[in-house]
Parts: sequence; structure tokens; C-alpha cells
Amino acid sequence: MKIAILARNPNLYSHKRLVEAARHRGHEVEIIDTLKVYMNITSNQPTMRYSGKLLNGFDAVIPRIGASITFYGLAVLHQFEMMGVFPLNSSESIAKSRDKLRCLQLLAGSGIGLPVTGFAHATQFTDDLIQMVGGAPVVIKLLEGTQGIGVVLAETHRSAKSMIEAFRGMDANILVQEYIHEAGSADIRCLVVGERVVAAMMRQGNDGDFRSNLHRGGQAKPIRITPQERQTAVRSARLMGLNVAGVDMLRSKRGPLVLEINSSPGLEGVEQASNVDVAGKIIQFLERKLHPKPSPTKTRFEPIRHDNPGSQ
Repeated sequence: MKIAILARNPNLYSHKRLVEAARHRGHEVEIIDTLKVYMNITSNQPTMRYSGKLLNGFDAVIPRIGASITFYGLAVLHQFEMMGVFPLNSSESIAKSRDKLRCLQLLAGSGIGLPVTGFAHATQFTDDLIQMVGGAPVVIKLLEGTQGIGVVLAETHRSAKSMIEAFRGMDANILVQEYIHEAGSADIRCLVVGERVVAAMMRQGNDGDFRSNLHRGGQAKPIRITPQERQTAVRSARLMGLNVAGVDMLRSKRGPLVLEINSSPGLEGVEQASNVDVAGKIIQFLERKLHPKPSPTKTRFEPIRHDNPGSQ
């Protein structure tokens, strides 16, 4: 196969591992800076160019599109799709998962466990919003935040009200969620590839920081997930239409609660914690999709014929 990886930084661990895994299995792979692609949008023969050359001949594309360039990144990915290139994750599925509010609404509508969540833009009824999710402590998130940025824990009603009003002054969309005490500032990341959880890790926040993101200094360790957690992760990825996803969840008294679904999950933490070759499993998934093994030839059943004794 000839594989394109849409990524801005070729030196990131995840991108280097995907290149390594693809080449190890005999495939040609090229990292393409998403923002340097330009497109010819036409009905008959859509094309793309990169560094003055035509981008063609690719069998599959692996989108590693950062949240800050989602709009243009999805346009480039959709152009690949229009040209008949198989996407590891489709532009539609990534758009669905990147919209945090829509994502949560789709999960809730399908019965996936979630922390009690309130959503607001400029409500004047801050007290009612806090009580709606069960009262303080609450977790307050900017809808556009990533990697733990724009996420704060308000331990009292007064501090929660002050933070919500401050965010309101920024003209921001916010999520207010119940705080799950029993999770102990730890969450679980399940790495879904196809219809399977291929690896998992527990992420623990540093002392004094309830956020467990590895980018914020959290620590990762291997974990054995339960059948319910496995099923929740696979169902959540399927609802978004994602072939590859990092599904983040909390362990609670009422079962696993999904926090977020990442369409471009980092591989470093989960590979090192689980000792699983996740990059290799992603490339194997593409192989199965593009070059499926033929079904075994079924031998037709022929009844045994017995000579008619009367004919002898």
C-alpha cells in the first residue's frame, strides 16, 4: 500500500511509530503537512497538490489533524475521500467526535454512561446550572479546550459560580459536569482499533491536580479493563463512526462514564504502559480493509452414491 499521513510534525512519537510500523510491513508511507496541501475542487477530477507536485496514487490516508486546524484538515481529508482514498477515520466521523456537545448528546441518546453534564453559553441562572448537575464540587470545561487546557475543578458553590461567570465574560461555551469522587483523579484510556480494544492504560493526575492528561504531567500505568468498560469503549467509537479512537472514561459506582472520544489519540503513553504495538495494529487494520483475505472456498457436499445391488 501507499499510505499518506496527514500531520504537521513528523517528529512526534505517534507519527514516527506509524511510519515505522508501515515500512516494517512493506508499505510506502509519506508524512504530508496538512496546511501545505492545496486543492482543485471539481466535479470530474478533484486533485490536490503539495510542494508543487500532484498528490496521487495513495491507497489510504491516516489523518492526524490537530484540533487547532480542524476546519482545513477536514477539508483536505474530504478531498482525499473524493479521490477514492480510504481514510483510517472519515472526515464525517472526526467532525462528529470533535464537536464535544454533539458527541455527548449522541452518546447519551444511545444509553452510554456519562457524568451528569450541563451546557450553557450566557445563562444568567448560574446557581440553577450548578444545582442541575448535583452541586459543587463540579468540573467546568471550555467546549473548545484540549489536553486538559480550559478544564478547572470548582470545589465550592461560590467558586463554581465565579468561574462560570468569568467564562461567560469571555463569550465562551462551557460544560459543567459532576465531579466523580470515587475516580480518585484517575481515568482510563481505551485504544479502539476496528471493533476491538487493543490496549488500555490508567492515567493518574499529579498530587493536587485532578486532571490526568499526560500532557499535564499525569502518569500512565497498565490496567486490566472490565468487559463492561471494553464494551462501552467499542460502542462509543462505533457511534462516532471512528475506526481508531481513544475513549476516555471514569470508573464510577454506576459503571464506566465516558468523558471524551479522541479521533487522533497519542500512541506514546498507551504503547509504553501496555507494551502493545498499537501502531502495528493500526496498519494491520488498513491491510484488512484494503486487502481482505478471500473467504475459504466451500467444498460442495456430494452425497455418497451406492451401487444398486439389483443392477449387478
